[in-house]
Amino acid sequence: MSDRLLGGDRVPGLRAVHELLSAQRRKVRSVLVARTRDGDRERDAIVALAQQAGVRVEVVGAERVAEESRLDAAQGIVALADPVQPVALDALLATPNCFLVVLDGVTDPRNLGAVMRTAEAAGATGIVVPRHRAALLTPAAVKAAAGAIEHLAIALVPGIPNALEQCRRAQVWTVGVDMAGTTSIFELTVADAALALVFGSEGRGLARLTRDRCDVLASIPMGGTLESLNVSAAAAVACFEVVRRRGR
Repeated sequence: MSDRLLGGDRVPGLRAVHELLSAQRRKVRSVLVARTRDGDRERDAIVALAQQAGVRVEVVGAERVAEESRLDAAQGIVALADPVQPVALDALLATPNCFLVVLDGVTDPRNLGAVMRTAEAAGATGIVVPRHRAALLTPAAVKAAAGAIEHLAIALVPGIPNALEQCRRAQVWTVGVDMAGTTSIFELTVADAALALVFGSEGRGLARLTRDRCDVLASIPMGGTLESLNVSAAAAVACFEVVRRRGR
């Protein structure tokens, strides 16, 4: 499997570049900083960090940063690095009392990045994403993740239903978060066991086969008029309910 399938080689945004340089988990080829009249302490600190690591720093026009980052809102900085390397799902499942976040066809890169940031902050063992018909580590996803991709293991799988079957064989509970779930996420008795939280795409939610492969379907009780949450908000609620249940 090619690591380039996952992406992540263009890292825009102050927080994302800072975490890339601090983690030192992959090679950074260069850091491009937009030329400005006024000093920026956060940006200056990142430049110093890059120089300490022996990474080439280029001061360029804002248009060059936008071109390299492929974003209009890159906060005046982008790093060019080796792509993120995926890990094997088996390795994640072998972690004692693992806590995985599985995404079934999330297509908005900003949602992917936001879920990754939540998963990392909640102490998830790793995140599982499908290779096809889903967002991967585009610059927009990397910026939204705000450095989480430097600390979070990511498994890239051919299909989510088969990945859930793999979880089951490893005795890892699979919990689909779905508005049709009959169990409240706040009454999830398996939260302190090895488990994988499964979230669907922005439009359709969980695909039928994915839903069928889940051991439990859990919903987030809604008190207002709207029927559901954005996938990144739902992930935040569910992930931190697991954190609460586990007593961390």
